[in-house]
Amino acid sequence: MSTPRTPAYDALCQRHQRIHRLSHLQSIASWDQSAFMPSRGAQARAEALAEMGGLLHQLGTDPALKQLLDEAAQEPLDDFQRASLREMRRVWRSANAVPQRLVEARSLANSHCEHEWRQQRAANDWAGYVENLRPVVRYAREEAQYLSEDSGLSRYDALLDQYEPGMRSAEVDRVFGDLRQWLPGLIRQVMERQAGDSLVHPQGPFPAAAQRALGLDAMKLLGFDFEAGRLDESAHPFCGGVPEDVRMTTRYRDDSFLQSLTGTIHETGHGRYEQNLPREWLGLPVARARSMGLHESQSLSFEMQLAAHPGFAGLLQPLVERHLGRQRGFAADNLHRLMTRVAPGYIRVDADEVTYPAHVILRYEIERPLIEGEIEVEDIPALWDRKMQELLGLDTRGNYKDGCMQDVHWGCGLYGYFPCYTLGAMYAAQWFATMRRERPALDEEIARGELAPVFDWLKDRIWSQGSRWETPELVRRASGEALEPAHFRRHLEARYLG
Repeated sequence: MSTPRTPAYDALCQRHQRIHRLSHLQSIASWDQSAFMPSRGAQARAEALAEMGGLLHQLGTDPALKQLLDEAAQEPLDDFQRASLREMRRVWRSANAVPQRLVEARSLANSHCEHEWRQQRAANDWAGYVENLRPVVRYAREEAQYLSEDSGLSRYDALLDQYEPGMRSAEVDRVFGDLRQWLPGLIRQVMERQAGDSLVHPQGPFPAAAQRALGLDAMKLLGFDFEAGRLDESAHPFCGGVPEDVRMTTRYRDDSFLQSLTGTIHETGHGRYEQNLPREWLGLPVARARSMGLHESQSLSFEMQLAAHPGFAGLLQPLVERHLGRQRGFAADNLHRLMTRVAPGYIRVDADEVTYPAHVILRYEIERPLIEGEIEVEDIPALWDRKMQELLGLDTRGNYKDGCMQDVHWGCGLYGYFPCYTLGAMYAAQWFATMRRERPALDEEIARGELAPVFDWLKDRIWSQGSRWETPELVRRASGEALEPAHFRRHLEARYLG
């Protein structure tokens, strides 16, 4: 039997593979901008990235694509090809909603703000930062307006949909509203429970070179493929690149090694997801990670579900001692207590998993009205101070570098992203609840260093699926049910109060 002819679909695949190859170059140039680029290269790099962004927009909005999409819909496609076509159409529609002029202007403003932020944050210079942030917000609002007009969604929901397709702020409000009800009480209970714990704080300094070697060993333990990626240093940890060449970064402090170690483990979860996306579909939108919430579920599966597991500390102890020497603070039971210590802190990326959702709620409750035009950039510090006091009991007045300037996201124009972090924590708890139901000995296996069952499950249910299924269907296929936030609460109560 001959294979059905699908010329329009085949032509679409060829075009998307070209876009993927150019996006590869754009991604590596963007990673280098954050990791290695000399400061005097900032303007030239910003202009180059804007130019590439404009070129990719041209390719993605070529009028010929509309005809090919319509023709492909009439071809004898199988179920997978129809899912692939669905994702191609979603990408096409999003690109066509926004003009090229805005794509290039937004890219320039974001690059400039991010570059200046590195020095301005260190100097606690809110006045300087706000001048660069205003145009970033202006362009984000303009993009949101275009996407809103095309989709019929609110401006914020139109941006949220770019990161978490199908998610709406009404659902985020419901989930976060529930969190707000029980999280403060849980934080108090856990802190009271931990008040009598005897902690040994490891004594530094911890040289960056030794921390880097420790991080690389942890990545090997977690199965990262160093022939398809690498670890470097940047002002803010992130994972970028492409599935064939994943670029991870971390940052080091000589008085603490756990922040870098847990950050590296977090990014390794992102990296392994990217490295295990379906290579046979590579270059097509259907081969991309499904959403940022699903992406964060992988980083948090590694950092919180796995690395903070009581059995995992025994795997870390010999690695820590190999690179940082021997001391009482490196004992497995003490490492576990350190990694699960609950205490409100200023810095989101260093937060424990119990207080972390409060950081996300705070940012969501600021960025949504900011995009909707209900508040302005100048209102951010006062709102930040009030919400930090309300949610975590911390005073951030005047401390911009550890407050509203600590994250790179807003300066890079990433609005609608923050809810994905806590959605990811909920997905991760659901994945591990499913694993335990299917594999009752999972906890004993983790303690023995038998991590393959975890990785195999994630690869089979999440990584290898790419974007073949829309998010609710992917979640149902992986776990047998829709997203159920109760798994997250049960996980926290079992780990910290059980």
